[in-house]
Amino acid sequence: MTSFDPSTDLDSDLAFQLLANSPVTLFYRPAILNETTAWLDANGYQIVRLDSRHWGLDAMHDDFARALGFPDHYGRNLDALKDCLRDVVDGDYGWNMKSTGLVIIFNGYERFASAHAREAHVVLDIFSHQSRDASLIGRRLLCLVQTDDPNLALRQVGASAVEWNPTEWPVSARR
Repeated sequence: MTSFDPSTDLDSDLAFQLLANSPVTLFYRPAILNETTAWLDANGYQIVRLDSRHWGLDAMHDDFARALGFPDHYGRNLDALKDCLRDVVDGDYGWNMKSTGLVIIFNGYERFASAHAREAHVVLDIFSHQSRDASLIGRRLLCLVQTDDPNLALRQVGASAVEWNPTEWPVSARR
């Protein structure tokens, strides 16, 4: 199962164009974000908007829990966020599986990134990894990051380590 049908015109598929470079995409001009969002909405994507302008860590976790329907036992830390987003990708909650894909939009992200640089990077890294995992099972997860800073530069997200295969993962299995 593929996330996109290669027999279609992928050059005109905005989601494909966005995901081809990275699952996390920056936007500065609200009009361009609105055009992109309108296209995604018209093509069946579920859109979740989060205003990160006033986020502290507690507010961030509250917004994620509310917007994506996290369970009451959500641990409100970055490891728990990763676990719950995996459940979202699996379709346990927060993602209407009848939709074409899920789009998470962060507005005003530069303010959160300025106040909580480490956490802001980890959040985007988590989304990048979950988007990759989603694509492996034929699902589409996009993260659109709106900033009011036209010079915002964020560190790379989604880099994957070269890991051992499951059979040889334990060191003892390689001796």
